[in-house]
Amino acid sequence: MNVYKFRVRILFILVLSTIANGFSQSTPEGSINFNELSEKFLLATKQGNDTQQFQDQLANTTLKALENGLQSDHQKLAFWVNIYNAYIQVILSKNPELYDDRQAFFNEDRIMIAGEKVAFSKIEHGIIRKSQWPLGLGKIRKWFPNKFERKLRVKKRDYRIHFALNCGAKDCPPVAIYQANRLDEQFKKSTSRYLKKTTVYDANKKEVAITSLFSWFRGDFGSKKDVKRILKEQGLIPSIEDIDIQYKNYDWTLDLDNWITL
Repeated sequence: MNVYKFRVRILFILVLSTIANGFSQSTPEGSINFNELSEKFLLATKQGNDTQQFQDQLANTTLKALENGLQSDHQKLAFWVNIYNAYIQVILSKNPELYDDRQAFFNEDRIMIAGEKVAFSKIEHGIIRKSQWPLGLGKIRKWFPNKFERKLRVKKRDYRIHFALNCGAKDCPPVAIYQANRLDEQFKKSTSRYLKKTTVYDANKKEVAITSLFSWFRGDFGSKKDVKRILKEQGLIPSIEDIDIQYKNYDWTLDLDNWITL
């Protein structure tokens, strides 16, 4: 073998070795900590820092990586609530005029995740509420959710998400950074805080005025008796018997930068 051929062979071996090492050191799908990513994204939003790096990571990941990285309902809920709340702040702080047509704002595909543009409504009703028809009051499932939704949605609905999702309005719950390993504790606190702030009980009339969220998503909460049980557990009404429910008007005034630590 002459020197030239020997050098070519050595070079060829080195190239193959480099390629092999590159594959072995590459980040496997699902190795991204998506819960941590969502927390950092929301924290940067709260601090007024640039969030483009987080948006790029979300846009360039894959459906398989998300599926692998978000396996439990706690992981899914913490991630998606953070992402939803972060994008509400990011988009509306730059373009508040979009809120003039709220239906279009929530229903148009405007958030790039795993190579697919999704709407706020898909995140809320499709993934977080397990493929509920947005106008179905929590009682009608969507017939044909797409693959993205089927792979990423929760296994079981949790009514407490309604006291964690912030849609940008004055009557929305404040924004907190949710963590999968503390989710029950945080949801318990956010639910208690929101209901105590928005519920008014009139003992003389035996009437309780509550947030319209209970009406709009009634299937998520159950029957009216179930709603009263929730209120009684929070110490907001003395009994579930012989008390009338009234739904308060919802204040849709845009109110961003409403934060809380849980």
